[in-house]
Formats: sequence, C-alpha cells, structure tokens
Amino acid sequence: MPKELIAIAAGQPALKDYEDGPVPEGHVRVKVEFGSPKRGTELTMYHGNRGARFPMGLGNMCVGKVVELGAGVEDIEIGAMVAGYGSLRETHTWRAGSVRRMNERMTCKEAVCFDPAQFALAGIRDGQVRLGDKVAVFGLGAIGQIAVQMAKMAGAVFVAAVDPISQRCQVALNAGADMALDPTEKDVGAELKEATGGRGLDVVIETSASYQALHQAIRGLAFGGNVAVVGWAKECKGGLDFGAEAHFNIPNLIFARACSDPNRDHPRWDFARIMDTCWDLLSNGRLQCEQIVQPVVPFVESVKAYQEMDIHPQKSVKLGVAF
Repeated sequence: MPKELIAIAAGQPALKDYEDGPVPEGHVRVKVEFGSPKRGTELTMYHGNRGARFPMGLGNMCVGKVVELGAGVEDIEIGAMVAGYGSLRETHTWRAGSVRRMNERMTCKEAVCFDPAQFALAGIRDGQVRLGDKVAVFGLGAIGQIAVQMAKMAGAVFVAAVDPISQRCQVALNAGADMALDPTEKDVGAELKEATGGRGLDVVIETSASYQALHQAIRGLAFGGNVAVVGWAKECKGGLDFGAEAHFNIPNLIFARACSDPNRDHPRWDFARIMDTCWDLLSNGRLQCEQIVQPVVPFVESVKAYQEMDIHPQKSVKLGVAF
C-alpha cells in the first residue's frame, strides 16, 4: 500500500498506509516524484497551534507524473509532469484544473518553490520596492531567499540579507545579496544605517515573524520607509518597542499576504495573477532555487528529516523529499 507522511498528534510525524480509490471525473492521479514541506505556517500547525486538527498531512507541494485520468480530462495526457498542493504522499489525486504543468526545462526544486515565491512577490509589491531602492530582507527561509532575488529584479541597488543561520546567509549572498548580517553577532539596525550612509533603508521585507527582527527592521529603516510584514506572527510577548524608534521615524508597516483578496492593487492584481506571475518566473528559470531546496532526503527517511527540520533549523533551508 502507498504511504503518506502525517502528524498523528502535535509534534509526532509518522508514515502511514492509505488506499487510493477510483479517479473521479475531472481529476488526474499523479505518481509523486518530489515534494517539500512549508516551514513557517506548516510547523505552526504541526505544533498544535492555530486550531490544528490531527491526524494532519505534512507537506506543502508535490511534483509527479500523471498516471491515470478521470472521465472528461482532455487537456492533460498520461506521462505529463505536473505540480500541485498536497502533503507528502506517494500518490495524489488532483482536480485537473488545479495542477500546474511543468515544461521540459523546469526542475522539481523550482516547482516546489511556487508557494514561497507567491508570498515573496506579495511582500515585494506591497512593500513598493522600486528602481534605485535600498532594501533588506529579514528571515532567509524560502520566502526570504526568493524575496532577495525579487528585490534585485525589481531594481533595488542594495539588498541586505539578515538571518542568524550562516548557511542561509551564504545562499542569499550566492543569489546576489550585497550584504549578510547575523543578528546574534551584529547590531543590525546600526549596521544597516551605516551601510546606507546614515540614511537608512527604503524598504524592509520581514519574513521571519520575529518581533526582535521587526524591531531591528524599523531601526534600520529610513524616515518614512516601508516594512512589508510577510511572516505570520504570533502574540507579541517582547522584543518590539515602538516607542524607541517607530514613534519618531514614522515607518509604514504594511501587512502583506499573497492570497488575501482583494489585492491592494485590485482590480489589476489578484491572487491568481500573483500565482501566474510566479509560475512563469519559475518555469523560465528566472529564480535560483537549487540552493534553496536543501537538503534532499528519500521519502523513507522523511519522519526523521521532518523532526530535524523542526528541531535543527540550521541544517536546512527548505527541505526536499525524493520519492
């Protein structure tokens, strides 16, 4: 029987058997070849927060080959490579209209970066990154890594990357960041002001959901600059002092979420346009994803790898799972 990765209770991953039924009309069955979990939102649920219910499938996106068609499916053929949302399991049965077809050049790592790319793009657009701007990205998980690249694509002349994990900082530097800072070793706000000649940053993209990071982001910001708050923050219990700098520097705190419609630029932009734009960028190789999706482990080792991803975040950027 095929297996899937689930959380049987908070913080308890396991591989369990499941059964596939007939393929419904308008659906396709996919034999999964690659997949990846989503660190921030998914781990929040994995630990029993935000109304999580168990058992819960673990994983965010999968890539695979179409092996069976339901009645009425005419625009997808057997053998096509597709990507879709779903937990880490050996097969998926998806509605034909919901999958994304992969072209011949597209890699599995690019495909599973589809979700983080959407939230990175929302941060870049809502934060109003423009040609000539000086920008910092706080938090270098997959969303932050892609935001670094998109900030450069949008015309930023300086992009700083901030994260306490050296491996992630190096990935960002390899992808074009101009500076990487470890907030456990540096006064990040002061360093960013110095790096911008005392003026401060035009835009900060904050993806870590850390209140200490948000505080430092505001400290490094220019008067009247923008902070796009992308990370899904929990209750603030310390680390943020609006009275220290925000009250005087009047930053614009802009909460950015790709899938919250109507979009800030409605009706020209909506979630569907964000998704289509990100898929085109990934399909055409415009985003560097090879170093973002690491390490890659076999599916049979996914229980241990998932626990490692949770307990030892320094060992991965975005976990990949090969079937």
